[in-house]
Amino acid sequence: MRYLLELSFNGTNYHGWQIQPNSITVQEVIEKALTVVLNQKIDVVGAGRTDAGVHATYFCLHFDYSSFIDDQKDFIFKLNSFLKSDIYIINLQIVSDDFHARFDALTRTYNYKLTTRKNPFLTDQAYYIRRDLDFDNMNLAALKLFNYTNFKCFSKSNTDVKTYNCSIKKAVWVYHNDCWIFEISANRFLRNMVRAIVGTLIEIGEGKHDINYLDTVIKSQNRGLAGYSVPAHGLYLVNIFYAENFNK
Repeated sequence: MRYLLELSFNGTNYHGWQIQPNSITVQEVIEKALTVVLNQKIDVVGAGRTDAGVHATYFCLHFDYSSFIDDQKDFIFKLNSFLKSDIYIINLQIVSDDFHARFDALTRTYNYKLTTRKNPFLTDQAYYIRRDLDFDNMNLAALKLFNYTNFKCFSKSNTDVKTYNCSIKKAVWVYHNDCWIFEISANRFLRNMVRAIVGTLIEIGEGKHDINYLDTVIKSQNRGLAGYSVPAHGLYLVNIFYAENFNK
C-alpha cells in the first residue's frame, strides 16, 4: 500500500532533504524512524529537494508499506516520539498506488522571510538586512517574472536539468509579523532559483539597479548577471498542491 505523509521541519540542523554521504538530512532521519516504527525497511520519496538550512512548514512524501496502518493517530504519535522536535508529522493518508509525491505536484509555494529590524527571535528564521529597501520597486520588478518561462539565469550552475522552464503563478512581497515575506508559487523550481530571485530583487530595492534590470537578467540567461543567493535560513516551503483526492 502507498501512503502519503505530511510533515513540517526546521532545516537548521540538516544538510537539506535528500540523503547524502557524511551529512545528516531530513530524509535519512525520517526513513530511520519509519523503519523502526513499522519494523520494515522503508524508503521514502519526497515532494522535492530543499537545500541545507531551508525549512518547510508543509512538506509531503510517499512510501510503500506491506500492511494496512489501522490506527493512524497512534502511528503518528509513535513516529513523532522517535523524531526530534525539529521534525513534526502532521498527517498520514492512504493514496493510490501510482501516486508520486514529486511528479504529481502541480504547484509549490515558497516564502522568503526578510527583516530590516534587528530581532533576536528571528535570528535563525529570517534574513536580517541592516539597510532600508524600496519594497514598492521590488514588487514592481517581481511582476516581470510573469512575462517569462525560462529562468536559467536564476539556476545553480552545473545542474543536470533538462529544461529551465517554469510557470510562475504568484510573486509578491507582503509585510507580516515584523517581516517582509516574498511569496512565490510555480509549477516547478530550479535549484537555488528562489534565493537568486530574492537576491536580485534586493539589489533593485537597494537602488543598485532599476526595475527593468530584471528583464535584462532573465533575457541574458546568465547567472552572473543575477543577484547574490540570499541565506538559506530565510527560505520556507509552505505549500504543495496536488490534483488528486488523497482518499482512495
